[in-house]
Amino acid sequence: MMQRKQRVVITDFIFIADALEPEKRILGDLAEVVALDAYSEDEVAGRIEDADAIMMYHNLGLTRKTIERLSHCKLIVRCGVGIDNVDREFARQRGIAVANIPDYGSEEVADSAIGMTLALTRGFHRLNSLLRAGIGPWMYTQVVPLHRLRGRSFGIVGLGRIGTATALRAKALGMDVAFYDPYKPSGYDKSLGVRRIEDFDDLLAQSYVLSLHCPLTDETHHMVNRHTIAKMPVGAYLVNTARGAVVDTTALPDAIASGQLAGAAIDVLEHEPPAADHPLIAAWRDPQHPAHHRLIVNPHSAFYCEDGLMDMRTKGSEACRRALLGKPIPNVVN
Repeated sequence: MMQRKQRVVITDFIFIADALEPEKRILGDLAEVVALDAYSEDEVAGRIEDADAIMMYHNLGLTRKTIERLSHCKLIVRCGVGIDNVDREFARQRGIAVANIPDYGSEEVADSAIGMTLALTRGFHRLNSLLRAGIGPWMYTQVVPLHRLRGRSFGIVGLGRIGTATALRAKALGMDVAFYDPYKPSGYDKSLGVRRIEDFDDLLAQSYVLSLHCPLTDETHHMVNRHTIAKMPVGAYLVNTARGAVVDTTALPDAIASGQLAGAAIDVLEHEPPAADHPLIAAWRDPQHPAHHRLIVNPHSAFYCEDGLMDMRTKGSEACRRALLGKPIPNVVN
C-alpha cells in the first residue's frame, strides 16, 4: 500500500515571488508544501485538517474550533515570537506541539524601537510631516521644546531578547535605562548595567520614553491605557513594537491632544489591518487633529528585513522537518 504523502500547510503571509523556495528546499523530500494566504481562521476551513505540520504567521489565529479538526498534525509553528494567536493549551491536549521562532528578528525590532524613539524625540517625524503639509516656518522652532536624550529615562516593559537588545541600544545613546519585568530573575540589571523597577507604576512615573517588549497575556492586555498613561510624566513618548493589544490605542489621540503624551509610535495594532473609523487611525489620517503630526503608525513591520524574513521561513521549515521525522522540536511553548 502506497504511503501517504505528508503535508505542510502555511496558513497566511505567503511568499509568492520565489515560489516557496526555502520551504520546499527544506521540506520537499518529505512533504507537499501548500500556502493558503488566508486572513481569517474561517478561510482555512476545509483546507488544513489533514496537515501534518502547520506554519503560521500573524494574519490570523488558530482556535479550538480548527485545532480539534486536525487529524494528523504533529506541530503548529508560529513563525515569529508572539504566541497569543494560537490556542496552545488545547493543542497540548490534542498532543500537538506548538513552537515559535524567538530569535529571528530581535535586532530588527530593537532597531525599529530605537528608530521610532529618535524620530519622535528628535522631532524628525513631526518636522517632516508639518513641512510636507506646508504648515509653519522652515525652522526648528516648530518642535520647541526638545530635550537632550542623554540622561533621560528610557523605560522598558519586558526584558526578554528584544527588550535586552533595545536596552543596550538605548544605553549607547546615553539614556538612563530602567525596566519592569516581574518574571525576569534577579541579576540581569547588574549584568546589563540597567535599573530594575519592581512596580509598573514607578516605571511609568519616570519614563521619558516607554518602550513595550512584553508578550500579550491576560496580565498585559491593555496594560497601557488612559489611566496608566496619566501616570507618565507630561510630555512623555510611547513606543510599541510588541503586541497590539498591550495598548488601548483608543486612549492615544486624547492623550496626545492634551499634551500628556508628546507623541507615540505604534507598529502593532489589536486588529490588523485596523478599521478606518478606529479613533487612532482617524486621528492619524486627519490633518486637523492635534495628534496627527505626532503619531507614527506602521503595519506590523518592525520585524522586517530580508535576512530576518528568511530566518523565519527557514527556521519554521526546519522545525516542521524535525516534527515530521519524529525528532525533538526546538522552542516548544506548550
